[in-house]
Amino acid sequence: MTPAKRRALFAKLRELDPEPKTELVYSSPFELLIAVILSAQATDKGVNIATAKLFPVANTPQAILDLGLERLKSYVKTIGLFNAKAENIMGTCRRLLECHGGEVPHDRAALEALPGVGRKTANVVLNCVFGEPTMAVDTHIFRVANRTGLAPGTTVLAVEKGLLAAVPKEFALHAHHWLILLGRYTCKARRPECWRCPVREECGYRPKEQDPARISAQRRSEGAGPASSRGRAKRA
Repeated sequence: MTPAKRRALFAKLRELDPEPKTELVYSSPFELLIAVILSAQATDKGVNIATAKLFPVANTPQAILDLGLERLKSYVKTIGLFNAKAENIMGTCRRLLECHGGEVPHDRAALEALPGVGRKTANVVLNCVFGEPTMAVDTHIFRVANRTGLAPGTTVLAVEKGLLAAVPKEFALHAHHWLILLGRYTCKARRPECWRCPVREECGYRPKEQDPARISAQRRSEGAGPASSRGRAKRA
């Protein structure tokens, strides 16, 4: 993708959503940290359902430690890998209290030293809490970066580095949110909905998927009828 197309792509995404936000629900840096730990291999919707019950009861490191491991598990048991995640959250709470005065640190190395926190989680916290122009590459961003030609790469780190180099500075703060939302709702894994994609002109993906409703309408106007009807007629 050329620099001009990259700029045009992000300009269109910014026009549609000038201030994109994470879909995880939180009211403090600590709540976001816990929500992102829980979100690994889980949906934001599922995490929000669980934290809506957990956070009113315990939303600080000490409160979660006081809650205890088994009670914490009871709140997050609907989330995949909840046993390991609950143990990591307990370990993170202990480390936050022991090393950071109970506060979420503004430091990548310190964040990644927390149990259950990897590079992607650290990037989310650094971006959403501290306003750093990081690139938290999840499955959606990895797919969009490769499919569109924005920043192709065979590994998550390669895509992250490629995006950091490719995204114009004026779009860097919100770029990862725009790309996540694009991948989650339009540039889907199995069938990208190119017919309604706002950046299809900049995208390098071929062939473009067509609107199923438009195809069906065209077939009806041509007197062909639905494909399923033709199949039944042929079998008959």
